[in-house]
Amino acid sequence: MKLVLSWLKEFVDIDIPLENLARTMTMIGLEVEEIQLIGLAKPASDQLENVYTGLAWERDKIVVAEVTEVMPHPNADRLVLCKLNDGEDENTVLTGAPNLYEYKGKGTLPKSLKVAYAREGTTLYDGHQPGRVLTTLKRMKIRGVESSSMICSEKELGISEEHEGIIILDEDAPVGMPLVDYMGDAVFQVAILPNMVRDACMLGAAREIAAALNKPLRHPSATLHGNGPAIKGEVKIEITDPELNPRFVFGMVRGADAQPSPYWVQRRLRLAGMRAINSTVDATNYIMLEVGEPLHAFDYDILKKRAAGKTPTIITRAAKKGEKLTTLDDVERELDDFTILVTDTSGPLALAGVMGGLESEITADTHTILLEGASWNFINTRRTVASQKLQSEAGYRFSRNIHPELAKYAVELCLSRIAEWSGGKIASGLVDAYPKPHVDPLLTITEKDVEHALGILLPKQEIADLLSRLEFECTIKEDGVTVKSPAHRMDIGEGVIGKADLMEEIARLYGYDRIPSSRMADPLPPQRTNAKDDFERKTKTVLANLGLQEIINYRLTSPEEEARMLPAGMENHHREYVQLLNPISQDKRVMRT
Repeated sequence: MKLVLSWLKEFVDIDIPLENLARTMTMIGLEVEEIQLIGLAKPASDQLENVYTGLAWERDKIVVAEVTEVMPHPNADRLVLCKLNDGEDENTVLTGAPNLYEYKGKGTLPKSLKVAYAREGTTLYDGHQPGRVLTTLKRMKIRGVESSSMICSEKELGISEEHEGIIILDEDAPVGMPLVDYMGDAVFQVAILPNMVRDACMLGAAREIAAALNKPLRHPSATLHGNGPAIKGEVKIEITDPELNPRFVFGMVRGADAQPSPYWVQRRLRLAGMRAINSTVDATNYIMLEVGEPLHAFDYDILKKRAAGKTPTIITRAAKKGEKLTTLDDVERELDDFTILVTDTSGPLALAGVMGGLESEITADTHTILLEGASWNFINTRRTVASQKLQSEAGYRFSRNIHPELAKYAVELCLSRIAEWSGGKIASGLVDAYPKPHVDPLLTITEKDVEHALGILLPKQEIADLLSRLEFECTIKEDGVTVKSPAHRMDIGEGVIGKADLMEEIARLYGYDRIPSSRMADPLPPQRTNAKDDFERKTKTVLANLGLQEIINYRLTSPEEEARMLPAGMENHHREYVQLLNPISQDKRVMRT
């Protein structure tokens, strides 16, 4: 997972050095593997604990500038000359960026273009070489025109591999400002543990950082301002199995017009490892990266057409054996009967929790958007990902269990982003099918529980304070602290397991490095020999001394593998296999007979 520093700072105030921040993140379970610097200087220290990559932008040589006119090159059709103001001087800059061709020969631009400008002598990455090759800008003649400076692409600045066009900054970029002050950043490559999918987003990671630094957390506002006709009556939802699909939410935007997203959005998506596509699709990906809930947008007009002009009915059900769906990656997939689908009355629309279907995808002609947020059974999603050999951002998250409450929150956030970036009006209200509401665990822990598990004595108030930082609802009572799991956590169990989960949270925030080494509070039980184990161990030793070798086989197999043990032509008639709900692979899906 790539965590973008500027994005994290939207939710928590971070005022400690990068090295200290990386150490703090690692200590609370967000293991930092690498830090990519986007324009920022590498920390000055001989004892850095982390790996740093990236290019430091020279403050006096790489600045925000504005292009006021784009003129044809006298000797080359694919080159243009740009009149440019860098806050100090007026310059003429040579470039071959294709995203400037539309402005060529039109005279003074009615609205100047803000760009990233590198002066003579600047060290950058070579945009025409594969990989990251450094080069220094020097004065030279290109097709008879002298050039000494450059308008930069993302590749030349080390932001991404994009080099087909120059960066066109947002209109608020101040001319003459050092580019590092305007958009310098850092990206933390973090290993997300399987039980910490809540942190596979900027808000989740910011929550952990805020808790560790004891600072307040700011949540994105999800107030929905529907200013269009209601969504009620525009779509129906049928959930056939609430165990596999606990919740399904729809919102709608009418009159949207997909276009390129604002540059700051595109930059954040690319820094987080995703492509920018258009303002509508980018909004769904942006919210997924921000709050951790994968979303899917349907072209409502296509759904209406499939329903022959009637109200579309969206159904979530298991696939029929041999049923097929062409997914967004343009691959036709044959589906297993355990795979959950999003369908309508005409057939499959999406592979639930993994990837949408090609037929109802968002295109440049989409103007009415039906936005889906849902909750899926994580074991079933994991099976689907494995059986289809299909890795996706949605599958990664849903296969690790996402709280159903996030579905509505994320849809509301995304509707606002779509309306802001693509235009259109948000339909008032939502269609929300929630047949099986999730009940968050309610646990009581005592000071004695903490002392027994961690070896430290903490008062009830401190226990409550530590857990409250992670948004657990805590109530101090005479017999202990009553704790309710927050509506973004699915990893807190019930009973004894739940208490152990809370002990882990307390230890993480208190600090493992602060827990003193001490002897166990309770004595170890007396050791007792096991006659059966002793006999087995001695037997193995004797047989090995006689020259025999022990073979340990997998206890898991498949009916096809077992059939290979039979004589040629004999059919495997055994059918009563013990099936695994969540096999690690298809050739290890049953217990050996």
